[in-house]
Amino acid sequence: MIPKALTVAIVAAAAGCTPEPGPVTMDVATGMTLYAENCAVCHGTDARGAGAASLGLGEVPPSLVGLSRQNRGRFPRAYVIEIVQGKVGPDHPTAAMPEFGTGELGTLVRVESDGKEIVVPAGLVALANYLESIQE
Repeated sequence: MIPKALTVAIVAAAAGCTPEPGPVTMDVATGMTLYAENCAVCHGTDARGAGAASLGLGEVPPSLVGLSRQNRGRFPRAYVIEIVQGKVGPDHPTAAMPEFGTGELGTLVRVESDGKEIVVPAGLVALANYLESIQE
């Protein structure tokens, strides 16, 4: 039989060896990683809409590098986040896009976006930051 004090020490040591998942940050590098893992397959590695998975969709996914240009020089952050979250109707042109899973996108953060305050996972902010950084 193992003494209780030793059992507590073993459990505490084992708990210390298991790394806690790190927080998802909102920086561009995190957004670029999330884009590569979740979006590039359809929108392409260059975000111009020519990813391998887009071939069976019937139409090419939109290029994501001209969003600011299409919005009079302003990046449409809230709109992008809503699209990624799947908050569009079934008749919207982006309805074919799968919803971005929010399970591992970090804690919820409150941000101001396009004049309104929204609460979203930190990873979605990082993704929007990355997309804003690649605008032409």
